[in-house]
Amino acid sequence: MRLLVIEDNRRLAAHIAKGCHKAGFAVDACHDLESARAAVEAVNYDAVILDLALPDGDGLDFLTHLRRSGSDLPVLVLTARDRIEDRVAGLDRGADDYLLKPFAMEELVARLRALMRRPGQALGLRLAAGNIEFDTVAREVSIAGAPVAFTRRETDLLEILLRRQGRVVPKESIEEKLYAFGEEVASNSVEVAVHRLRKHLLETGATVEVHTLRGIGYLLSET
Repeated sequence: MRLLVIEDNRRLAAHIAKGCHKAGFAVDACHDLESARAAVEAVNYDAVILDLALPDGDGLDFLTHLRRSGSDLPVLVLTARDRIEDRVAGLDRGADDYLLKPFAMEELVARLRALMRRPGQALGLRLAAGNIEFDTVAREVSIAGAPVAFTRRETDLLEILLRRQGRVVPKESIEEKLYAFGEEVASNSVEVAVHRLRKHLLETGATVEVHTLRGIGYLLSET
């Protein structure tokens, strides 16, 4: 899952990105509206964390533009504006949730996951295929009822494939979800990640397999 953090305080943006990264998200950070608009046009994000007081305008204007363009991208407003009128304005302009600063990182992550569990959004609490079960909140994988340790990258890739099980996932889509801006991504990074996940699934007795459709993408299905 990939998030966009729009926050002009660079230390706070880095803190949010670090916390969300630990929770299993790939995170990009923008510090003004101009770069945020460019990021949203370039990447298919799963959610946005939006500050309101930005150096080149009001975050509510960004939100209004987003909704008028027809986007239903989940947006969590994170701001120090604590008046009732401000919260009402944010929700009326299209925010899905509103969290005041200062905040607890655990609550921010929980609210994001709640947004993405809504009908039509990205997350479900538990995913399953064959003898695999994946708890998206705890980020824990079990095979045939026994917990199995996967690396963070393997876990993220498995989640992407589980959410589209039985359907082909293009390589470009996987790359977009796995890696944030600024991460070093080799031309074969996705292939390497798939190879490691496939090997780990085989070694742990999973009854699902990752198939490669050359030139098209990857498919997770039961063996």
